[in-house]
Amino acid sequence: MDVDNTSKQEVQFNEVPVEFSGRGGEFFGIWIVNVLLSIVTLGIYSAWATVRTKSYFYANTKLDSHAFSYLAKPLQILKGRLLAIAFVVIYSLVSNFFPLAGLFFSIALIFIFPWIIVQGLRFDSRMTSYRNVRFNFHGTYGAAFVTFILLPIVGVLSVYLAMPWVMKKMNEFVLSNTSYGEQRLTTYIETKQYYLTALLVLLVTVIGVAAIFAIVYAALGGLGLAAFAGISTAAQIAGGLVYFALIFLVNAIFKVKIRNHVFNSTEFEDLAKFRSNMAILSYFSLIATNFLAIIFSLGFAYPWTAIRTARYLAKSTQAKISDKASAVIDTMGDHNSSFGDEAADAFDVGVSVI
Repeated sequence: MDVDNTSKQEVQFNEVPVEFSGRGGEFFGIWIVNVLLSIVTLGIYSAWATVRTKSYFYANTKLDSHAFSYLAKPLQILKGRLLAIAFVVIYSLVSNFFPLAGLFFSIALIFIFPWIIVQGLRFDSRMTSYRNVRFNFHGTYGAAFVTFILLPIVGVLSVYLAMPWVMKKMNEFVLSNTSYGEQRLTTYIETKQYYLTALLVLLVTVIGVAAIFAIVYAALGGLGLAAFAGISTAAQIAGGLVYFALIFLVNAIFKVKIRNHVFNSTEFEDLAKFRSNMAILSYFSLIATNFLAIIFSLGFAYPWTAIRTARYLAKSTQAKISDKASAVIDTMGDHNSSFGDEAADAFDVGVSVI
């Protein structure tokens, strides 16, 4: 009997454009209406504001000329938000008037947080679609508890030496449990890259802090910190600018290094591959000028900064898609609850990879 030695045909990938077509003037109109109506309605309209904002950015983000879609409805967001607010109010009242009960409530929250994280990630994923196929999240409560509760404790007990590994495990949890239709995301992120990034951040921080102290010492003329009040206003402003520049630079280093590594090490196998080529100095310039624009415009430049950030990220991203992409089907049912997502926002435990 003849044996078929024909090897599996290699999947062909085609490079496709990643585009963002949003405009500052358009988004400013959406943003200012959202702000005013949210104020007038005492926050109720914020659910509609969320949907309008996300729908605008999704619709203007295109991969291979196909836009993403945000599927959540305002009433879904509103119901989840009201439940989350009620939860926070009850927690605050119990903690203030019944301290002992509040202590037990706080302990209970430790066990609730992983569920909130999973539900929030699942809702966000299922409300996102591309080519009429939705994303999904498959993480479990047990894995989330280990990843977001136990591992950070290990990181702290190790005097933060294990924290880069902990951050890698958190990102890995989110990535490996994400799917497009029935196709899981595969990730090959490495712990080494997180440690190298952490070391670079530490080195830049040490050098930056030393530079700030050197500037202060020079401005004091060697008289010591006791004479700090006598430094000129110009010198104090200069020192403050260097301090903020250091913060932005450290943020840029971490964001760029980790995003590039994650994108370059993650793919939908036989379906899509991604690349990121962000540069530290260009991203540093972006976030620094965004900050200054928002400060000097009293916040009114926010829509412009959001648009230019989205455009920069799109330009810094490349994608290759195989012919199999058109064959992916949506296999999941509706998921209508956004309580986990809103509770995560209420307690400031939102999870993002980059």
